[in-house]
Amino acid sequence: MQSYRTLDQARVKGKRVLLRAGFDLPMKNSKVTDISRVKAIEKSMKYVLKGGGILIVMAHQGRPKNGPEAQFSQKPIVAVLKKLLKTTVHFASDCIGPEAEKAVAKAKPGEVVLLENLRFHPEEKKNDYAFAKQLKKLGDLYVNDAFTNCHREHASMLALPKMMPSFMGFSLTEEVKHLSAVLKSPKRPLTLIVAGAKMETKVPVIEHFLKKGDHILIGGCIANTFIAARGFSVGASKYDEAGMEQAQELMLKSEKPRRAKIYVPPDAVVASELSEKATKIDLPVEDIEGDMCIFDIGKVTVKRYCDLISASKMIVWNGPLGVYEFNRFSHASKRIAEAIVKATKRGAVSIIGGGDTIDFHLRYKYPLSAYTFVSMGGGAMLEFIGGKRFASLKVLEK
Repeated sequence: MQSYRTLDQARVKGKRVLLRAGFDLPMKNSKVTDISRVKAIEKSMKYVLKGGGILIVMAHQGRPKNGPEAQFSQKPIVAVLKKLLKTTVHFASDCIGPEAEKAVAKAKPGEVVLLENLRFHPEEKKNDYAFAKQLKKLGDLYVNDAFTNCHREHASMLALPKMMPSFMGFSLTEEVKHLSAVLKSPKRPLTLIVAGAKMETKVPVIEHFLKKGDHILIGGCIANTFIAARGFSVGASKYDEAGMEQAQELMLKSEKPRRAKIYVPPDAVVASELSEKATKIDLPVEDIEGDMCIFDIGKVTVKRYCDLISASKMIVWNGPLGVYEFNRFSHASKRIAEAIVKATKRGAVSIIGGGDTIDFHLRYKYPLSAYTFVSMGGGAMLEFIGGKRFASLKVLEK
């Protein structure tokens, strides 16, 4: 693993520590519904507080388009931080300027300042130097613990750490260590399980695993695209028509010597409506027609996938295989999760990640602790194991 400046090498006593968190938390009626991403950086936050520093937390929420929008405020996270860290948490109604400076000036060592949504300023996404300079005024040290955003070249991720002493947080360190092992020292057979909607976000990681892995198991809407690319009807199912040509190219590459094999579902669970009362049928893909919609992979596919997982020494999973939000179409994801856990108990390395994958586990009370490592990243995880080098990490190298 590349050598980085890490938080345990920083002197935080009496310092204002700007910590970039990767929150973007799910909320309902202005209340946080899942604190996994807050818990992930608990160690870094407590290290700063116990070390006598002032912790200034920066993060974004959602994708505001027109400046400040109440639905994307960071304010509901104050209660979460208070409960977790058991200290005073000040809230700044802006992330730069007089309001932010006032909140930071009020804070004492051992206390927290939560800044308002970074993306309320369009300059954040533009990696704007002047915006980063405004953020710099608030702190003495910078810590990146936002793996979920490391693939974004935004001001708080790239311009800011170039301006001040910068370090990698503990959660980010673990992310890089475990995901680097997939790239640098994979255990074989290496199996990738990948699902989702858009082909464009999955192609780079599939391309990479064709050369580095052994098995690539496809699910979700991208499986529909591969099924359609093989010449079968997908009925009224969602699929990426623009990605069909790429799917065909990937399948051709998969047939070459010394390339990982891509497994496309030979059967699927279909229904004419998406509901818990829907009549579902498990059909071979060649029998799908009319108004049928694919909502999960079928039993034959599940058995094949579970057998491959059972024989694997390293498994990487990103994305539930069906419309897991409906219990009726969560069967495949449950069986796959159980197979990976069994393989882990036998000594395989298992790495899972992505917002939907984590949500699936929380929804059906599958313990995340059963895996070797759980990545908080979705897009960032896929891009990293797809071989992309992140500029946001390069600036933290020794």
